[in-house]
Amino acid sequence: MPARMYSVGALLALLVPALAGAWPVDLAVSLEPGKERFHKLAAVDWVEVEDASVATAELLPGSNELLLTGQSTGRTLLLLYAEGRFAVWRLTVGTPPPEDPAPRLAAARKACPDLKATEGAERALSATVKDAGCRAVLLEYLRTDAYVARELELTFDVPVLQEQLASVGAALQPLGLEARYSGAGLVLSGTATPEVHRRALWELFRRSVGRVPLEDRVEVKAPEPPPPAPDAGPAVKAEAPIPVEVLPPPPKRNRKR
Repeated sequence: MPARMYSVGALLALLVPALAGAWPVDLAVSLEPGKERFHKLAAVDWVEVEDASVATAELLPGSNELLLTGQSTGRTLLLLYAEGRFAVWRLTVGTPPPEDPAPRLAAARKACPDLKATEGAERALSATVKDAGCRAVLLEYLRTDAYVARELELTFDVPVLQEQLASVGAALQPLGLEARYSGAGLVLSGTATPEVHRRALWELFRRSVGRVPLEDRVEVKAPEPPPPAPDAGPAVKAEAPIPVEVLPPPPKRNRKR
């Protein structure tokens, strides 16, 4: 029985140079090198930019305002996390070389026979993902700027979901985390440092086709502080220097001639 991946939640992206990711980003943002742009967010706990040489992101203290700054021409991704949910934005700075999604779309139409793609004001994409071949070409196509996540409607056959879960699990195992499906959603669990937690979210995005409603049950703990240095024993008290008496020089005597 097919399981539908509803357009709920938000996911992530790019961990390696150039285009490498999964289902489309949630928002595409254009920036100019050396210029700033502010975004007001409903809620946000932390953000992480994939490539800070292209753009940087800063949360302004005491507010949910996000300051984005273009650094150099190119594309990068921004991961945002709030209240157990996360999203990814694509940041395009300046005018990098354009993408041509047409060959990837042609491959997707061939591998996914019922795929429907519309452009313009009513832009949308729908498809039934029945096998590994369809999933693979969609991974390639959805790396481009052709669509954002809210414009997708994908239906998965159970074997494809199992294959996708196996791919996610293989990436999470070295991190000490686990993932499982609950209905159409993905449950992420385990204990991790903040750094490992972020790595896991990136991996989820890279290996998922279509938006995956996430139930994040990871217990995030700060890394343990390093152990104290071993006791070197009681300090040795330095002995006081031996006083030295300095005698005055003898008086000079006049010689008789």
